[in-house]
Amino acid sequence: MSGFTLHDLQCFDAVIQAGGFQAAAASLHRSHPAVFAAVARLERQLGLELLDRSGYRVAPTAAGRSLHRRAQNLLRESQQLRAHARQLAMGEESELRIVLGDLCPRPQALALLGRFFAQCPNTRLHLHFESVSGPRERLLDDEADLIVHRIDDGDPRTETIALGEVRMIPVVAPGFLPFPIDRAIRPEQLRGLTQCVMRDSARHSPPVDYFTIDGAPQCTVADQLMKKDLIAHGLAWGHMPGFLVEEELADGRLLSIAGRYLPGRGERLVAARRNDRAHGPVAERLWAYLQAQAPQFRRALSPDARGGGRKPRG
Repeated sequence: MSGFTLHDLQCFDAVIQAGGFQAAAASLHRSHPAVFAAVARLERQLGLELLDRSGYRVAPTAAGRSLHRRAQNLLRESQQLRAHARQLAMGEESELRIVLGDLCPRPQALALLGRFFAQCPNTRLHLHFESVSGPRERLLDDEADLIVHRIDDGDPRTETIALGEVRMIPVVAPGFLPFPIDRAIRPEQLRGLTQCVMRDSARHSPPVDYFTIDGAPQCTVADQLMKKDLIAHGLAWGHMPGFLVEEELADGRLLSIAGRYLPGRGERLVAARRNDRAHGPVAERLWAYLQAQAPQFRRALSPDARGGGRKPRG
């Protein structure tokens, strides 16, 4: 059996999709005899009868249906390969890798990315979610083109766009503490209580602990929403991004224990990329787009914009 061509498969697919040779020829902008010959050649090369020509309209045989299902995968791959080649010829990236960190407000970030990539249908977005040191590690390992997370200032390998400040607030469920809440709670008073902390998704970076109390029992979670659920059900206490607990603080489902000795902290949220690497045209357009949208993003992240400047209880 000699090999068949991609053109033969395209003609076979078009005949099945269109329901006949004439319609298939029109959709492919080829002559009727050329399409008929291609399908006949495919049948001869495979030693199979792929089409039932006995009726008014041609229809695939059982073998034809089976082959067609497999052929469609190959034809889709062929189309994607051609699109990829066109992008390479234009110098545009076929994919971009973006990592969102655990401090990133996902609805706002996903809305921004959705609007941008809707204008770049030939660039595939590879989106990942990492926590603590994971986003930075991915960026410095060249496994991400851009991250949205906190990152140390002054790293000569990176450049950033400021997207706002995320306030980390220590919170508990009502009745969790065995003593009254006031602004003079000390960390040592919490040492016997379970603290919920984020699991660091980094694979080889040195471990980083934020807000942890030495000697306290811990439970670890992979995302901030699970952390909020554990705290809200009275299973632990911990620091939460303010934008995730505003409603719970406002209606009393969670209580802030921020004070003199547990002040919380503001984390600088940025979009970051390597500045010691070349970036393609789509990545450059994305960077410019984020710079233009950053003021709006910062406003959406500010407490006044979200909730009228509500202050947490406690």
